Amino acid sequence: MRFVRDAIRSDAMNAPSLAFMVRHPAHLIALGFGAGLSPVAPGTIGTLVAFPIAWFLDSHAGTAGWLIAIFAFALVGGWCAQITGRDLRVADHGAIVVDEIAAFLFVLFFAGADAVRQIAAFVLFRIFDVVKPPPIRQIDRATHGALGVMGDDFVAACYTLVVLAIATRLYEAFVP
Repeated sequence: MRFVRDAIRSDAMNAPSLAFMVRHPAHLIALGFGAGLSPVAPGTIGTLVAFPIAWFLDSHAGTAGWLIAIFAFALVGGWCAQITGRDLRVADHGAIVVDEIAAFLFVLFFAGADAVRQIAAFVLFRIFDVVKPPPIRQIDRATHGALGVMGDDFVAACYTLVVLAIATRLYEAFVP
């Protein structure tokens, strides 16, 4: 609990503004095009940004387009997060939400277009991202830079996909 309290206190002292966000394109991307400026649950708001991107990709891109988008968000997002973290003087500031966007796009790629699966994926992803069960918390603490910012969210995404796959399999086995 102390870890979460200290992170919140540190983020509050260095809260970015709209002027900060538009000062550099990396800030705009890292802050999820403004979602990270939310005073309440910026990670959750940032995760929601992945939905319209996914819906666009479902309508206009095939598998290759999806994979390119996920890879681009992860690579470019990591670079933007590193720059923004440096400028905010907090490496993984709570306002940096591009990691949630990239990781949740990965989840939505596998979850598919079904609304129920997308909502379940959203809830599971947020639980894993907030609770950080092992080894997510250890990765978050031990890994620095772009890899550290992105890494814990992609592990949370993998946990989400495993639980979603198990739930889907059980549902199909027991519900006619």
